[in-house]
Amino acid sequence: MASPDTDGLGPVDYLVVEFPPATSNFTGEMAAELDKLVTSGTIRVLDVVILTKGADGEIDVLEADDLKDAGEVRAAEAQLAGLLAEEDVVNLAAAMEPGTTAGVLVWENVWAGPFASAARRSGGQLIANGRIPIQAILASIEADEGGE
Repeated sequence: MASPDTDGLGPVDYLVVEFPPATSNFTGEMAAELDKLVTSGTIRVLDVVILTKGADGEIDVLEADDLKDAGEVRAAEAQLAGLLAEEDVVNLAAAMEPGTTAGVLVWENVWAGPFASAARRSGGQLIANGRIPIQAILASIEADEGGE
């Protein structure tokens, strides 16, 4: 049986955003938007990692606690923080181009927690999920508009 702390846990997602060399413009806007999602109760941040891949392929890893100007992000990390294992970080970094920086965000979809909990109590289990890339949606809309 799930512990009381995780019984109401909603679906957990992650994303990796890569910034090519010399194009990142960290103004705090992303942290402010993340803070809005946390404050509204839409998500709960479970882990945040910043990866830097040198031109030689060497990886540097910064946790949210290591970041100077990430007050909102650090404050948002939940008790379940640290979900990414070293192997996960190595696998994510393998997809990065040399000379880039990437932000990795792991979050719980708090809004879906009550439904997920009800499904588990009813004996249900998640057997598939997915995400449709925005590029595919835009291409579909353009194709529909072109066919009219």
